[in-house]
Amino acid sequence: MANVIALSVLVLVFVISTVRSVNMGALALVAAFVVGTLVFTVDTSEILDGFPASLFVILVGVTYLFALARNNGTVDWIIHAAVRAVRGRVALVPWAMFAVCAAVTAMGAVSPAAVAIIAPVAMGFATRYRIHPMLMGFMVVQGATAGSFSPIGIFGVITNDVMRQNGLPSSPALLFVSTFAAAAVVAAVAYVSFGGRALIARGASERVLVNAVGNASGGSDTITGSGSGGSSKGGGKSSGGAAPHEGALNLERRLTLLGLASLALGALVFDLDVGFTALTVAVLLTLIFPASARGAVDKISWGTVLLIGGIVTYVALLQNQNTVQWLGDSVAHVGIPLLAAFLICLIGAIVSAFASTTGILGALIPLAIPFLMTGQVNATGLVIALAISSSLVDCSPFSTNGALVVANAAPEERDVVFGLTMRWGMTIMVVTPILAWLLFVVPWSV
Repeated sequence: MANVIALSVLVLVFVISTVRSVNMGALALVAAFVVGTLVFTVDTSEILDGFPASLFVILVGVTYLFALARNNGTVDWIIHAAVRAVRGRVALVPWAMFAVCAAVTAMGAVSPAAVAIIAPVAMGFATRYRIHPMLMGFMVVQGATAGSFSPIGIFGVITNDVMRQNGLPSSPALLFVSTFAAAAVVAAVAYVSFGGRALIARGASERVLVNAVGNASGGSDTITGSGSGGSSKGGGKSSGGAAPHEGALNLERRLTLLGLASLALGALVFDLDVGFTALTVAVLLTLIFPASARGAVDKISWGTVLLIGGIVTYVALLQNQNTVQWLGDSVAHVGIPLLAAFLICLIGAIVSAFASTTGILGALIPLAIPFLMTGQVNATGLVIALAISSSLVDCSPFSTNGALVVANAAPEERDVVFGLTMRWGMTIMVVTPILAWLLFVVPWSV
């Protein structure tokens, strides 16, 4: 009975946080306290033993470093460099936005934060240069998803950390490549479906974007002005004018890019702790350039830190009280392991379409651990399938990323964009688990 109550409370946490404006992590911490003391009769010290200290350091470190990159204009520089790289070809601008979002989340940005920064820019381009807003919105959202599973991306960190802590085989590189490819395929389908071929037909003669992004010595009126639709919400000028012009790759930005590259190299090649390495880079940049670091600590994604900390603490309580083992045994007793694996992917997709993908990854993977440890299905394949199923649905207008796209669409197009994102989001919610299961679970487990 206690196990059923504890799991019901977890479902209730997701439901309440979806329909009410309350942080899921804060709600989960309260739930851990109430369920721990009243249902499992344990003291608070035992409850707090489940708090993920290492994951806390990772989340704070990478989001702190990204906040510095925003403050000193490195993110703005990356956006401008991407658009300049396509040499004003309108047909390639959506892919440039995809690449920028992927790069930003791959270096540690929280997915909604990246979309909040890039979406105003991208949707402004869409309006000004007659690009379908749905196409541009999908490129932004799927680009953010594509980069999030990098070894230093937020989703990748959460997934790989859970696998490592439970002694399960994992492949950070394969997870990243697989999820990136899945997001790129969805982006390509959207490109074809929403006017990409018409953009190509307009030809390379439409080089109007060259003037829009300016150059290293000139102005850039579109990205930071009329074409951005208000990019100052997440822009890189929050240091009170400390950051120079967006087109200039100055010493500070060079060192920031070097720091990000060092973080990736240290994590992938030398197996350094991601959190402490990111904090080290961030602190060094703060010491060297204190002016542009002002306010960076306030821009750490504390909401995400609280969300993950709360969810993982509650799930750890369930693990310590053998509730997770009980659930895993129940799933295993379905009798058809492949069917059980498909149901896990489908649940991830459905819940994530209406709630936090970060929270789903933090909760559903640990809940599936006992089932994975039975060896009835390939653990790596199922986790990749679950990651794809839970993340590609972020285009839903009920998800944060999809809502940001709708909010940044032109007022006269907002209703249309909402309807399209809802239909596409619901379609992806159904189709993606099936395809991910067929590609990554069935072949690897038979």
